[in-house]
Amino acid sequence: MGSSLFSLLKGMRRIAVGSHNLFSGTVRSFSSKKLSRRNFYSKFSAIGNPRISIVPELDRWADTGKSVRVHELIHIIRDLRKRGRFSQALEVSEWMSNRGICELSAGDHAIRLDLIGKVRGLASAESYFNSLNEEERTDKIYSALLNCYVRERLSEKSVSHMQKMKEMGFLSTSMPYNNLMSLYTVVDQHEKVPDLLNEMKENGILPNNFSYRVCINSYGSRSDIEGMEKVLKEMTQRHFILMDWNTYAVVANFYIKAGHAEKAVAALKKAEDILLEMPDGVGFNHIVSLYGNLGNKSEVLRLKEVQRSVCERLMNRDYIAILRALRKLGELEESRLLLQEWEFSGNCYDFRVPNTLLIGYCQKGLVEEAELLLEEIVKKGKTPMPNSFGILAGGYMDKGEMGKAVDYMMRALSVFPGNEGWNPNPKVVTSILNWLGQEGDIKQVESFVGFLSAVVPINREMYLALIKANLRGGKEVDGLLKSMEADKLEVDEETKKMLENLAGGDPKN
Repeated sequence: MGSSLFSLLKGMRRIAVGSHNLFSGTVRSFSSKKLSRRNFYSKFSAIGNPRISIVPELDRWADTGKSVRVHELIHIIRDLRKRGRFSQALEVSEWMSNRGICELSAGDHAIRLDLIGKVRGLASAESYFNSLNEEERTDKIYSALLNCYVRERLSEKSVSHMQKMKEMGFLSTSMPYNNLMSLYTVVDQHEKVPDLLNEMKENGILPNNFSYRVCINSYGSRSDIEGMEKVLKEMTQRHFILMDWNTYAVVANFYIKAGHAEKAVAALKKAEDILLEMPDGVGFNHIVSLYGNLGNKSEVLRLKEVQRSVCERLMNRDYIAILRALRKLGELEESRLLLQEWEFSGNCYDFRVPNTLLIGYCQKGLVEEAELLLEEIVKKGKTPMPNSFGILAGGYMDKGEMGKAVDYMMRALSVFPGNEGWNPNPKVVTSILNWLGQEGDIKQVESFVGFLSAVVPINREMYLALIKANLRGGKEVDGLLKSMEADKLEVDEETKKMLENLAGGDPKN
């Protein structure tokens, strides 16, 4: 088998990827009944592909004499940032300046610096900061640069920059302190957090909920339950603090880890009381998960009904959270009943819900049950996502039934086009490639690698499977070795030894 095979495989990959990208740049349409005319915001918020430049469209809009309102531009930037489209948000921000539409406010400068840091890196953010005159370097722009340092986990620069902010009188809010405390948390320097909270209070700056929660986390992470309780008590006594469910959930989590079940339940009850006053689906889901960690099935099921009553209905994410908690408890029969309830709930079909139970079956070694469940879903006219089949592939791999693992992974790969964002489990893929190299026939290996290369880049493991299969079948592998070289994959020692053992001679380089 020569390099023509990999030309074919790469062609298959281009077709699969190309067929998906063909539609990724489309613009979502709006009903004329909802919008009598397409205004500026509705047009640019509807751009579908996050990777394309929107400057040409902005230019066309302005060049045709259509109105461009500053508040709409700001709204678009805010919307794009919220959706993680930082590059496009930066384009709009810079287009505003290039077109001379308005003078940037202090907040606009801060937002642009933050976007530059995310899109072009820290050096570019620092360059933008240095390009501003002294009047433009407000507390907001300093805070934005501090945020960049924190994001890059640069402790020394963050501390130095914050000291300069202190000297300039720019430490007037809790945000810079919270940023630095967050950095200490991320870099595992929890012991520095309490001192920073104390410094904040000494400087007359009121901590907010986040400040206290990070400090509580710093004590809990060091298993200092007494210190954690002391900060919690102080927080509850502050008249300017409105206690939130998240703080009590953090406390409960550390109680669970420390083996204090009763204290954990007490904290969870307080979190629940807050949620009854201010319903939050995410909050209920988090508490359900913690009761699952406690092994408390009755509370998981009770909270399901409480949430249904308070929030009026259960969303898909709620069912997923409850199913995960039940899965953790090993309650598969209860999970199956809940899945049936979900199917009649009227919610849109989301395969993440049944996938939660598929994982539960596979974790218990009940892969056949998972298989039956998936077959039932297919019979109802539903088309599984790739990861549904991938879950079963992993289950059969764990049972050592590699033939079935290959079949299900092939089914997963075959439905990949149009499901961007899914990646097969690397452990399962490696196991399958190893097995195919030792047991599969040439056509089977070629087919699997062809589909796989449409999802993940061609790598050494794919070549090894092909080389092993071809050598076992008495085929030459010179073409494969040349393709390996073309793909900039060196023939490593493992490959050389494998060639020597299987071919009975020195490998060709």
